[in-house]
Amino acid sequence: MAAIDDEILMDAEEDAREIEFIRNYLPQELKEKFSDDELYYFLDVIIEYYTTSGVFDAQPDKDGYVDIDLDEVVKYVLKKAKKEKMGEYEHDDILFVVQGELEYSESLEEE
Repeated sequence: MAAIDDEILMDAEEDAREIEFIRNYLPQELKEKFSDDELYYFLDVIIEYYTTSGVFDAQPDKDGYVDIDLDEVVKYVLKKAKKEKMGEYEHDDILFVVQGELEYSESLEEE
């Protein structure tokens, strides 16, 4: 049981680092616009999009990259947030969050 607890704790710590990274990535005027709860929500929805859209199954190009249509990710987040009554957000604001998540993921690959 302790191994599961440790894994949950490590996942929570990783999520917290990612949220901090995204918050630091955001332009100054957006840093205070989103609560941590909203950023966690966006992160969950972005990951949900990746898992349901086949992005994780896509074959990388010759340079090892998978093409991700950021506009489609943003549209998915906006639609889901509205449907789940999280709020209505600006496309460009969510685009920064999506880009921040992508930058964070890429920074992990470089380690």
